[in-house]
Amino acid sequence: MSEIAISAERAPDSGGVRGAHSWWVPRLPGGVPEARHRVQEAMRAWGEPAERIEAAALIVTELVTNAVQHTSTRRIRCRLLRSADGVRICVWNRGRARIPAPATPADSTGLPVEAAPAAGGPDGDDSLDCLAEDGRGLLLVEALAARWGTRAALAGRLVWADV
Repeated sequence: MSEIAISAERAPDSGGVRGAHSWWVPRLPGGVPEARHRVQEAMRAWGEPAERIEAAALIVTELVTNAVQHTSTRRIRCRLLRSADGVRICVWNRGRARIPAPATPADSTGLPVEAAPAAGGPDGDDSLDCLAEDGRGLLLVEALAARWGTRAALAGRLVWADV
């Protein structure tokens, strides 16, 4: 059974309202806006609220960007699974590269969050410049998704998020 099929079985209860949309994007930077556009298009067709569509678009952008950066496979599979409770976003690739853990300002600078330098400080650096690049997108996913997770198998890696 595929990783996406397993994720579909574990998606929120459908309550009789189901829908699915599945597609492949190339593992190229151009695959990111393609995935985002397809998510927006499918969710608008389902009549999902604008806030949920925007959250899902941001989430798929981050997940596909991670897949583009952290795998060597040629294609990335995306899938939306609609239920009465929301939508599950699935991004799967054949590579098994490590997905970065969410970084926090304290993790990347060694300073507590309150002590991170302010934008436009005395040295003129933007405060985000001091944050680690890997993992920031997963902070966004965590903030926007009701829940999310990842599953690695011999066939590849699946990252999913519910909105």
